[in-house]
Amino acid sequence: MIASQSGADRKAKDVKKFSTIIKGGLVFDGTRAPRVITDIGIRDGIISEMGMLDGNDADEVIDAAGLHVAPGFIDIHTHYDAQVFWDPYCSMSGWHGVTTVATGNCGFALAPVAPEGREYAMQSLSRTEAIPVECMKTGLPWDWETIPEYFDSLERTPKAMNIVPLVGIGPLVIQVMGLKRAKAGVMPTDAEHAEMRRLLHEAMDAGANGWSIQHMGDTVFNVQRDSDGTPMVTDVMHDETWLQLAEVLAERNEGIMQVIFLTGDFEGDRKRAERVAEISRRPVIWNAVLVHVADPNKHRGDLAWLRSCQERGLTVYGQGITTNSETYFTLEDFNFWDTVPAWRDVLQGTIEERLAKLAERRDLLRANPPVFFGRPRMSHTYLHKTLTKKYEQFEGMSFVKIGRELGVNEIDALIDIVLADGLMTTLRDQNYAGAHVDSYWREMSESPYLLIGSSDGGAHTKFITNGRYTTEYLIRFVRERDWVSLEEAHWRLSAFPAQLFGIKGRGVLEVGAAADIVIYDYANLEILPCEVAHDLPANEWRRVQRASGYKYVLVNGQVTIKDDQELGVHSGRLLRWAGDPRREPMPSSIAAE
Repeated sequence: MIASQSGADRKAKDVKKFSTIIKGGLVFDGTRAPRVITDIGIRDGIISEMGMLDGNDADEVIDAAGLHVAPGFIDIHTHYDAQVFWDPYCSMSGWHGVTTVATGNCGFALAPVAPEGREYAMQSLSRTEAIPVECMKTGLPWDWETIPEYFDSLERTPKAMNIVPLVGIGPLVIQVMGLKRAKAGVMPTDAEHAEMRRLLHEAMDAGANGWSIQHMGDTVFNVQRDSDGTPMVTDVMHDETWLQLAEVLAERNEGIMQVIFLTGDFEGDRKRAERVAEISRRPVIWNAVLVHVADPNKHRGDLAWLRSCQERGLTVYGQGITTNSETYFTLEDFNFWDTVPAWRDVLQGTIEERLAKLAERRDLLRANPPVFFGRPRMSHTYLHKTLTKKYEQFEGMSFVKIGRELGVNEIDALIDIVLADGLMTTLRDQNYAGAHVDSYWREMSESPYLLIGSSDGGAHTKFITNGRYTTEYLIRFVRERDWVSLEEAHWRLSAFPAQLFGIKGRGVLEVGAAADIVIYDYANLEILPCEVAHDLPANEWRRVQRASGYKYVLVNGQVTIKDDQELGVHSGRLLRWAGDPRREPMPSSIAAE
């Protein structure tokens, strides 16, 4: 006689070995190992087995035949500090295969901030990162004052993305010194330096992964100024302060530093970065290395210096800007013409005040044309969209050409159109153009010391769409030009940034790693046209570019995007201590093994 099964036996038999199996995909594991067709078994958000797996052993099977399977991309330069509270997908990054982002870059952050400092914090972020103030007023819960409290708020917030937080040094300095003394560039006292160190230790204890700073001084290179046009707090800091903060990471033997040293003293700025690396013995991410079309020796000099750092044992790496995107902007919002004092002064104030100054100061503006990092911009600035019918015929033309057509100086042509539109003229800046630009991009792609990307995600959303960089890299650098292999590309997009940032168990596809995975159609991967989306709090708008070809994106083992569409699944985590398993317990079912 056959004994009947007990309820417990039947239940045990029904439990599957895997929650999900990804079946038959062409796998790039992120380590630069050769691609292989294999299956991936996932349980409790972790890759638990790879090889030939039985689909009957899983609750769900994803058919990846004919598709590429790779580690989720890691975007280490973003400003989603605010946006994550109203956009769980941290778009555009989430739409382009990114599963982990780092926040708190460039020294800018939302903590520590006392209630009376919130307005200043929002105004500063609005000017420097072009995040609309009304979005922050509407979309932020402001249920924190300290950095640990901010992290706790992030933890509670639904996320379809993993977040690795850095400490933006600006608010920390203001907390200790007060805004007035910090803005004046006063040398902190010994007691104030000790308090800054204590606050950084407190933030690191709470899960921060290091700190960031922008130091540009009051120079023509400073394109990211405070809301009143003056330098940011960190722009006027003394070297001693960030060297003290580098010592904190040395004491802890953990964390990274993201730095922008750009005062115009190029050798001095490089020495600053080297000194920070020497003191901390931790990775330093140098922002930013970009193609210089007019003088390629500039980016070649950066690449040679990075190589020299590595040869001397200094862990300084460059953050490359590898997107060939165009910039769209109006003179109503923050723009990169802030580098020229005459334009910066004219474009401060209300709309009415700016219009009046534009009309009154033509001679001054004509004598001081816009530049960006020392490059004249008018020959590369185009009329994209005007609201005034008589100027519509000039859309798509450079202002140099428009000036010739109208028989006036190009500055006068721009001012006439902008005045007629009430500052709402949309301008287009063609960042990279020229016969040799492709060869310069290839030089960037070949540097082993350069991180790909710098999306600036969450910032400058009214005029750039650099969040597309991951998709663009796979299309332009790999598929179209064959500058790098797919194995190399996936290492650069995932494992390399994870390694430098100390992000444990991510950026690779191997047993025991987190199941952050992208599955995409390589042959048909594309970037969709730029569009204006009215999807921000307070009915604000932004420019976006979506992707096509991402069949599945998994974050911690759960599908968050399918066929390029958000599923409303919020499986992202705040990676305190970058998810270090020594500091944060594994899921119970894994730890029990």
